[in-house]
Amino acid sequence: MVEAIACYNHQYMSENLHAMRHSLAHITASAVKRLWPEAKFGVGPVVENGFYYDIDLGQQKISEADFKRIEKEMRTIINQGQPFERFEMPIDQAISWAQENQQPYKEELLNDLKRAGTTVAKDLDSDELGLAADGESALESVSFYKNGDFVDLCRGPHVEKTSEVGAFKLLRVAGAYWRGKETNPQMQRLYGVAFENQTDLDAYLVQLEEGKARDHRKLGRELDLYTVSPLVGPGLPLFTPRGTVLRDIMSTYSNQLRQRYGFQKVWTPHITKKELYETSGHWAKFGDELFLVKSQETSDDFALKPMNCPHHTQIYASSPRSYRDMPVRFLETTTDYRDEKTGELGGLNRVRSLTQDDSHVFARPDQIEAEINNLLIAARELYERIGMSLRVRLSYRDDSEGYLGGMALWETAQAQLKVAVEGNGLDFLEETGEAAFYGPKVDFMATDAIGREHQVATIQLDFVQPQRFGLSYTDQEGNAAQPVMIHCALLGSIERFLSVFIEHTAGWFPLWAAPEQVRILTINDTVDDYVTDIRKVLDDVVLMQPVRYNELRYTVDDRHESLGKKIREAAGMKIPVQLIVGPRDREAGEVSVRTQAGEEKVALTALAEYLHNL
Repeated sequence: MVEAIACYNHQYMSENLHAMRHSLAHITASAVKRLWPEAKFGVGPVVENGFYYDIDLGQQKISEADFKRIEKEMRTIINQGQPFERFEMPIDQAISWAQENQQPYKEELLNDLKRAGTTVAKDLDSDELGLAADGESALESVSFYKNGDFVDLCRGPHVEKTSEVGAFKLLRVAGAYWRGKETNPQMQRLYGVAFENQTDLDAYLVQLEEGKARDHRKLGRELDLYTVSPLVGPGLPLFTPRGTVLRDIMSTYSNQLRQRYGFQKVWTPHITKKELYETSGHWAKFGDELFLVKSQETSDDFALKPMNCPHHTQIYASSPRSYRDMPVRFLETTTDYRDEKTGELGGLNRVRSLTQDDSHVFARPDQIEAEINNLLIAARELYERIGMSLRVRLSYRDDSEGYLGGMALWETAQAQLKVAVEGNGLDFLEETGEAAFYGPKVDFMATDAIGREHQVATIQLDFVQPQRFGLSYTDQEGNAAQPVMIHCALLGSIERFLSVFIEHTAGWFPLWAAPEQVRILTINDTVDDYVTDIRKVLDDVVLMQPVRYNELRYTVDDRHESLGKKIREAAGMKIPVQLIVGPRDREAGEVSVRTQAGEEKVALTALAEYLHNL
């Protein structure tokens, strides 16, 4: 199955594929317009692996049962080979067009563009705006594309004609608030996937089916890892004892990797005065995503912390620092809180309480490369240990206004990150517009067992926050110098990492990470005394790599049930090692060891070494 998927894995979107997918968004809207002439349209951008279009049909609802006839109409349009024709309209004429064609969402976009020009465009997908002027002033004209009798406000690009769009399939329809605001009308978002050929599309559909079987929400319930409660609230997962073991093991591993390079644990409170985030710049950037807290004792406004870097700056600032003290390295694995939109929450992928294995380095400029090298090595070790291949995305800023700090600082930071990545011989891709608002990033992209790529670890270089907080150290000449701040998370959000880890392993965790590592299954109660001997062996087993624990996590299933039922239940819970014990095993002084690789007899005297080598 992995081979079937590999044909398109890691395929970053070519310009031609982007144009195909964007053209298919228009063809979808054109087909919907033919079937439902009253349809009103929002935007239809290209997204990962395909496209979507936001549609308002009033009381009429599109269901999966409608997909076949929509696709049939799309294929008719494709087979007609309709050319995509671009033309422009003055902005006022375009507004009149939207009014005459009863397209209120297009009218709203056009009115916003008329008032604010390209400043509005930065909040929307550029493919869906017919920009025909540069600069920040109001636009004089906008562009449209026409195929057949369908006309849409659009910047492009498109293929030359509808017959050049490759292979596609409509996948799902979901509710979506217009422009992402819950106070706006809810539209229907019709999603499709598209690839340059049928082979790539078929491979992706195979991957989707495998992904359903591995869905972490499904496995989370079946393996008793976490639960959700409407009384607690959406996006606030509750981890069971088994799930908490898994969280703790991965957190411990991340901590040990960083402590190897001199990181020290710190602790910060979960609320803070909003002035901290005003100083850092997070309040202006993410103020709408903060949970606000009111004090009954003072007039101070507080917030639940959404991230930890501003707090760590204050620990650094609490003592005078010399160039001899540098670098200063802090780590904190702690829960942060973000008021994510309810409609965007899903399983462990997007939550409101996210636990980060956060770390920050305060370094001299001449120490940057060495510190980044250490973090690159730590990240590679972690993901190699769990069997996920890595590559790197260097995430740079674009020329928009959403970033803090001067362009010269950004260019310096970006250049140093690239040198460090190249020095480590990492395969990398450079992408503009993906940086954090305070600095460029090294984003690690991990490929899972079925070929999907996920953003996981990240390293971020930051010249802005030390400046905003006035951080300093005394250099060799006795002058005040500004440190560089390096942000790093190896797991990132532990909740999101676990969603990836669960699906990557399909719940069959490696022995060192499994919540329940071994289960003893008895055939009958005549072997109770022998089980005692086995337990003595297990109690002395210490698994050294990569996380050392003094006790093996095991249970005994000695119920009066059939062995077949016990085996099925242990396999259903994906216990990596099952020890089957019967009278013959006791007589022979051995156990039957059952793993995913098969079953074999192991002498009791050799069991500890056997488990140690798994």
